Amino acid sequence: MQIVLPLPRTLTSLFVIAVARLPAAPGSLVPWRIAPAHRRAALTAMGAGLLTITRHATPWRPAGATLPADHLRRLRRATAHLVVAATAPPHRLPAVAQTARAVARALADACDGVLIDPLTCASVPARGRRPDEPPAFDLGDDWLGWDVQVHDAATCPPWDPADTAGCDCLRMTSRGLRRFALPEITLDGAACAHTLCATHLLRTVAHHLVAGQLAYLAAHPGAPHRRLDDFLRVQPEGVGAPFGVRLTPYDAGQGELGRTGSIRRLKVGPAPGAEQVTCLKVGPPPGFTGSVNDWLCATRGAHHATLTSAPSLAEPAARGRRDARQAGRGRPGARVSTPASSRPVSGPR
Repeated sequence: MQIVLPLPRTLTSLFVIAVARLPAAPGSLVPWRIAPAHRRAALTAMGAGLLTITRHATPWRPAGATLPADHLRRLRRATAHLVVAATAPPHRLPAVAQTARAVARALADACDGVLIDPLTCASVPARGRRPDEPPAFDLGDDWLGWDVQVHDAATCPPWDPADTAGCDCLRMTSRGLRRFALPEITLDGAACAHTLCATHLLRTVAHHLVAGQLAYLAAHPGAPHRRLDDFLRVQPEGVGAPFGVRLTPYDAGQGELGRTGSIRRLKVGPAPGAEQVTCLKVGPPPGFTGSVNDWLCATRGAHHATLTSAPSLAEPAARGRRDARQAGRGRPGARVSTPASSRPVSGPR
């Protein structure tokens, strides 16, 4: 079966910089501070009106954002914010998104502001950590976040990674794939002891989907839709055997039959009924007879090489899962987000 993904005519990449004081002319700061690799593209886009910088003399507070302590402190002191927006057809990805973020990085550095990606609801490291927006695109470079939710915590037994049938209270959903005209992906029904495996499996699937999407958009500029197979053969980066993944269109606003408790679903994209696939559920391939936890264990060896290479994303998820278990035991719908909140973001307010 194939899944039809509609492609928009244009996409807007949006970034927000919370500042203590608004600069008089933010656009004048860009040419001298922007990364050299993106300077020409930024000046061309600004000259054509495709990239805009707007000033707002009000503070901006992202709901439920997961930010470092220093960024939280500076965000509380912010009295205004700047919005960087770049609009272009999808086939201009990922360059247009990188150009917008390069401008946002330059402004954040010039104004000593906190740069926030509203789509992931997380802050983006400024020049203190990385010198500039990298010339080459890498999805792992803060373009993607994860929402981690623990529901039905009262049914969870003590944490045991070896117990694949212990519970099914974990749901993880991506945040950021919409930037590439893709639905978000979710994995539901895993044991909370398998947060690490679930994170890396979803990240591997996300890399596969984005690489295929960018290649398709480059080869078919202006295409109104794309057909995506519901069965993927995913090859992990580095060492590892390929594994199969089944994708199912998923109404993120509805609970599943057979699940207990109050399950709060992540709503992504337009409202239900808008005839657009807004979320894809990731699960075992056809013919797999075990549970989601059995599948995660079976694929563990396929992506084991990536588990030790990039622990920064998975370790907070594991810690967050333990915190949620302790704080939310007995309370269906307990939630922890790492590194981004699960609440919908409609833009600055």
